[in-house]
Amino acid sequence: MTNRIIVFVIDGWGIGPLPDAAEYGDADADTLGHIADSVGGLSLPTMEALGLRHIAQVRGVSLTTQPSGCFGRLGFTARRNDSVGGYWETNGVIISDHEVGFSDTLPKDVVDAVEQALGRKVIGKRTASMETALSEHEADHLASGAPIVWTDGSSTCYVAAHESVIPVATLQQQCREAWKVVRKIGPLIRIVARPLTGERGSLLPRAGRKDFISEAPGVTMLDALNRSGQIVMGVGKVADLFSGRGLTKSFPSGSGTDALNETIRLLAKVPRGLIYTSLDLLPEDSAQGAAALEEFDRRLPDLFERLRPGDVCILTGDHGRDLQKPGKAPTREYVPILITGPKVTRGVDLGTRVSAADLGQTIVEALQGERLLVGDSFWSAINP
Repeated sequence: MTNRIIVFVIDGWGIGPLPDAAEYGDADADTLGHIADSVGGLSLPTMEALGLRHIAQVRGVSLTTQPSGCFGRLGFTARRNDSVGGYWETNGVIISDHEVGFSDTLPKDVVDAVEQALGRKVIGKRTASMETALSEHEADHLASGAPIVWTDGSSTCYVAAHESVIPVATLQQQCREAWKVVRKIGPLIRIVARPLTGERGSLLPRAGRKDFISEAPGVTMLDALNRSGQIVMGVGKVADLFSGRGLTKSFPSGSGTDALNETIRLLAKVPRGLIYTSLDLLPEDSAQGAAALEEFDRRLPDLFERLRPGDVCILTGDHGRDLQKPGKAPTREYVPILITGPKVTRGVDLGTRVSAADLGQTIVEALQGERLLVGDSFWSAINP
């Protein structure tokens, strides 16, 4: 009997282009492969043992003849190329309309709404990575108090301000007010509050990120589990992506390390249900991303030792973010899926799943929730 499922979603953990990647300008995208190549190879012995090399060629990762886990890759049919599309599809809600992103600059009506809500002018207003936006505009921000805004090319507007310029709670509330206006412009536009800390020359994101987006238009995996009486815990940005719906409790985190530590803490407190964790491990710098992945891999054995006989642990992603692409924007890629647990069948090749909704359907079946409208469960393949 399965009692608990622990899911880690690594933000931007792609492993190669989807069939329609060329439509997004991502025909050569390969987040994990390019990170490995840039540092001369990755050392990921735990994920290697689970079967990572059976999914994709990754420099430094060897082929294991007898994998200790189940392995495969998830595709996406949603026409949105970011965390919203990725998480929602995994949860059984697929966005079928092609996303119209913000291209090179943020639309004037979105900028106007943000400036009105904040009561001040903003700077930036173009497509960039967070690191680039902060490095280019931090001096002006600290001198003038003008918040930094940017987009990653999807329908997302990021709003950043140092905690000494706009207090965290105030920034969150003002971004909420801005979102109430921009959702009338486009129902799937996301506003993200990004509080900052640190000194000039080294501004960093701090705890207090808040995402604002409309609720998923349909029954999700979280809804199904909640209705069946399961405990459903969200760690990181999970709660924001679903407007808190379907969750028993949520735990925001300031970093990938914080989210991992919170998950380990919850393992000792949550006896059943789902622990759903978002991990932000891949910064703009490839070397830092490689180090973060290797550190995560190094900590996995300790986490696995804490698993109980009825536990299942799943590692996956939500989209790609190939750091070799201009702007470090989300990329149209497959993501890995690695599964282990004390009673999980070993060495099962799950192949290429056309839709990430298969994972949500599998989790719902394993925890005896109501069936979702989309997705094909592979629970019988991994359940001994």
